[in-house]
Amino acid sequence: MTYFTRATAAAGVLLAAAGLLAAGPAQAAAPPGAGRLHLTITRSGDRADSALLRCLPPRGHPYAAEACAELAAARGDIDRVPARKVFCPRIYSPVTATARGRWNGRIVDFRRTYTNSCELRARTGAVFALDD
Repeated sequence: MTYFTRATAAAGVLLAAAGLLAAGPAQAAAPPGAGRLHLTITRSGDRADSALLRCLPPRGHPYAAEACAELAAARGDIDRVPARKVFCPRIYSPVTATARGRWNGRIVDFRRTYTNSCELRARTGAVFALDD
């Protein structure tokens, strides 16, 4: 082995160890706030509302701009959307919220059941505000 071949192999090992060499073709990172989520709210009696929320630009949802802004601030994690301080009646009328899709290249698979629609809106902000 020549000095040049050994030096090249050593440099390759060092770069690979540093994580600078990709195992395959490089993929472009999704722009911040890039997301597409299929949102569904199922109420008692099997009545469901749904929307396809798209961000960049916000569309497909009655409050798309607000929902996208809240998701961007929460880095796509619906559980991290700040809860609103509201008084909700203690009426048991369960609603189940689901969100499936992608946010900044990550898969989103969210499902929670809330006591009623008021609690859903208080805990998820504009994300599940599917009624006009």
